[in-house]
Amino acid sequence: MVRDRRRFLQGTAAAGLAGIAGCVGGFGDEGSSDVRVGMVYATGGLGDDSFNDMARQGVVNAREDFDLSFNETEPGSASEFDGAQRDFAESGDYDLITCVGFAQADALSGNAPEYPEQNFMIIDSVVEEDNVRSYVFGEPEGSFQVGHLAGLLTDQEFAAGAGETNPDESVVGFVGGVESPLIESFQAGFEAGVEYANEDAEVVSSYVGGFNDTAGGQSAARAMYQDQNADIVFHAAGRTGIGVFQAAQDEGRFAIGVDDDQSVSNPDFADVILASMVKRVDTAVYSAIESVVNDNFAGGETETLGLEEEGVANVYGDELGDEIPQDVKDQVAESRQAIIDGEIDVPSEL
Repeated sequence: MVRDRRRFLQGTAAAGLAGIAGCVGGFGDEGSSDVRVGMVYATGGLGDDSFNDMARQGVVNAREDFDLSFNETEPGSASEFDGAQRDFAESGDYDLITCVGFAQADALSGNAPEYPEQNFMIIDSVVEEDNVRSYVFGEPEGSFQVGHLAGLLTDQEFAAGAGETNPDESVVGFVGGVESPLIESFQAGFEAGVEYANEDAEVVSSYVGGFNDTAGGQSAARAMYQDQNADIVFHAAGRTGIGVFQAAQDEGRFAIGVDDDQSVSNPDFADVILASMVKRVDTAVYSAIESVVNDNFAGGETETLGLEEEGVANVYGDELGDEIPQDVKDQVAESRQAIIDGEIDVPSEL
């Protein structure tokens, strides 16, 4: 069984890798391990305290449990995905190549048929090849949950940590990284959750254009807090979201993180992070590796990890969670079960 751990990568390991993006080899553990894994990360690289770091945590967890070594590469742009995947595949040394992020789908669709004996996995997209296992998540469901939370709190007079709401203005915000169907599905779920809580609440949104633009995230969120009276901003923007947290702190408002419990991975901002929409990318990576170790890797299949499978979840902030009123938490828990039971239909498109 895959262990459901609450381990999140802290900054030390990622910082040591950030300067060597774009190279295959030299990372992870070399040696005489039975299983070797190649990791091709999404643009933005390690140290994002979010998507890529969660993927890395999955392989680190697997290394602790199995006779395993791994190497990793951090492409600087989407144009480098094809070469990075090929470098691992052509070496013939890897039992599994992990492709992190939807932007790798085009490259993998071309590469997988050329290396039919090579096992691949991809996260956040579906590549229909016999040697590829695809993992997708119920991002709209998890985003609905944090939207429900935001919609309930924006209508209340609520203060905790370094933030407070303005009950006279029911406005919340969404900051996305790159405008794409996947990130728009976060927004769609979030908006539906806000509306479920409060039909009169307004959702403002902005796309920064990248996942590694902290200054852009800060500017987008600051405009929402200052000019549009937003109480709470949810981001789906990788490291760009750190700027959202900075703006929340500067303006005395709140934010909601994504992918991992960002109140833990970014403790300097724990006083404004109400919750995070955790996406268990680490579980997907671990699961695929475990199947290779057990010699039952199933290519050509897609696994979906939603609320019911605990692939996504609303996780309350480490510092502020206890301050959120229990009646709000109870309502969010009720909507979670209603989604699982099929009583709430969560949209995946705007």
